[in-house]
Amino acid sequence: MLLPTTIVGSYPQPDWLIDRAKLGMRAPPRVRAKELWRVDADWLEQAQDDATLLAIRDQESAGVDIVTDGEMRRESYSNRFATALEGIDIDNPAQVLSRGGKPDLVPRVIGPLRRKHAVEVRDVAFLRRNTDRKIKITVPGPFTMSAQAKDFHYGDDAAMAMAYAACVNEEIKDLFAAGADIVQIDEPYMQARPDQAREYGVDAINRAVEGVSGETIVHLCFGYAALVKQKPAGYSFLPELERCNVSQVSIETAQPALDFAVLEQLPSKKLVIGVIDLNDLAVETPELVAERIERVYPHVPPGRIVVAPDCGMKYLPRDIAYGKLRAMVDGARLARAKLG
Repeated sequence: MLLPTTIVGSYPQPDWLIDRAKLGMRAPPRVRAKELWRVDADWLEQAQDDATLLAIRDQESAGVDIVTDGEMRRESYSNRFATALEGIDIDNPAQVLSRGGKPDLVPRVIGPLRRKHAVEVRDVAFLRRNTDRKIKITVPGPFTMSAQAKDFHYGDDAAMAMAYAACVNEEIKDLFAAGADIVQIDEPYMQARPDQAREYGVDAINRAVEGVSGETIVHLCFGYAALVKQKPAGYSFLPELERCNVSQVSIETAQPALDFAVLEQLPSKKLVIGVIDLNDLAVETPELVAERIERVYPHVPPGRIVVAPDCGMKYLPRDIAYGKLRAMVDGARLARAKLG
């Protein structure tokens, strides 16, 4: 399909599932934050399944072409996978500076990083059983997880990132085997730490997709709009992803008002273009969405564009998130019709 639509990954979790007020008052957790859940542990998996069905049905009802599980089972996009690995002391977190320069509790790496078991295979199998649409699942990227951890074992940032990459690689292969059509690797810290990303970030991603035959995406962003109000008009790390062995690159363009000329430096990639501003609670009109899509045409042909929100939608009120999905789908339909 020309100009297919998707979401970046997350969708708003119901208030009965998670304490959204607490969630919004803090940075995304890097270690486990079980206090956020409103449901007793005995019933939590069932509740998360029910919330996942709501997220799937909202996406289907809105007309989204490529659906996700909405990340209903996660306290943040990264901590569920990052804290499930061998070599992590999850009971004694360390402290590092967050992207915003504030102290943040993170996993303490005390031994060789290994994947003990599949983390998201049940998630993608549940998603596959409950929709007949194309499906996408997201995993945290190795560079970002290494930036969100404190090393007490490797003594070398690149070595730790490559160890995370090996874990992600095993997970991605299992996710495709379980029915995923697309796997997205979330790497926001590549934008936040471009110098380190240039040293070993691309190598880490390539290790994460080594031997993988399915369709893969790398997502870069400036951070959740609920937490980052002012965003620059350009990425500090983006053209370098042309060397990544992934088929798509996902970026924000609505809130940051991105200069699209940089996209010409990614000629081999499909571009997942963020056209929904998550910092603005007003629901876009389909006409505005179509206009945002069409602004990309001089730099990326329509056949290489996938339409999405800027970033994950988990901090939005659900009714607004749903309205924005409808506007996105209708806007893509308008743009598609103009192309004939």
